[in-house]
Amino acid sequence: MNESLTRALSGIVYIILLIASTLYSEISFIVLFGLFMFLSVLEFCNLINFSKIQALLLAALFMLYTLFIPKSFQNNLILNCGAVFIGLILLNDLFKPGNQTGHLKNSAKVALLIGYIIIPFTLLMKYPFNSDNEYNPYLIIGAFIIIWINDTFAYLTGRAIGKHKLYEKISPKKTIEGFLGGLVFALIGSYILSRFYTFQSATVWMTGGTILVIFGTLGDLVESKFKRTAGVKDSGNIMPGHGGILDRLDSIIFAIPFLFLYYQIINYVS
Repeated sequence: MNESLTRALSGIVYIILLIASTLYSEISFIVLFGLFMFLSVLEFCNLINFSKIQALLLAALFMLYTLFIPKSFQNNLILNCGAVFIGLILLNDLFKPGNQTGHLKNSAKVALLIGYIIIPFTLLMKYPFNSDNEYNPYLIIGAFIIIWINDTFAYLTGRAIGKHKLYEKISPKKTIEGFLGGLVFALIGSYILSRFYTFQSATVWMTGGTILVIFGTLGDLVESKFKRTAGVKDSGNIMPGHGGILDRLDSIIFAIPFLFLYYQIINYVS
């Protein structure tokens, strides 16, 4: 089968599965993203050469937390701070010369696994719930729509007018023009979403969209560096034409702690 057609069909199946599971019920949403978390954990273990059994046990503990611990601001604020801290460490490493993540001790690998993969997925599974534990699927669908708009128009703008590389050493195809094009269309998309999903203002949607684009782009670069260090093109091969689950979700899992923290803060002060 033609590679482009395979990629398109695989992407369509992924989007339909994600949207249908999210809309059907909170249980199907948590089951799907719980599965995504375990698959991403396994893929990340391959990238950093870490024990899969230990990693799956850690993921299972956080899955229990997702299911049974109340979704309070205080509990999730602790998780937010931990994931944001790890994210900032990874950004510092991203822009440093050389490779600081190539030879990690086991303790550092555990911290990365928890802060970069497991906690973000935990937050992602808590993200559509408000302070009264009411499930709002459109909040998470809106976030994915913004990510998809950004990815699509960053690619199209980069192909059309991209001349200046964003960070050639890590991702040679990304351009500054592509990034700006993706951001502009993501903001337009965020505003349109605010007209349909009126439970949040246009300002909140657009600010959230900006966070998703900036940190999502950085998250894609962070994962690219992990793959370059491991000497692989993709994190896995579960999605024909796309690579692994981590390749599809690297943007949102890196951005979600920052986005989640933003929403928690504005809900707390309002």
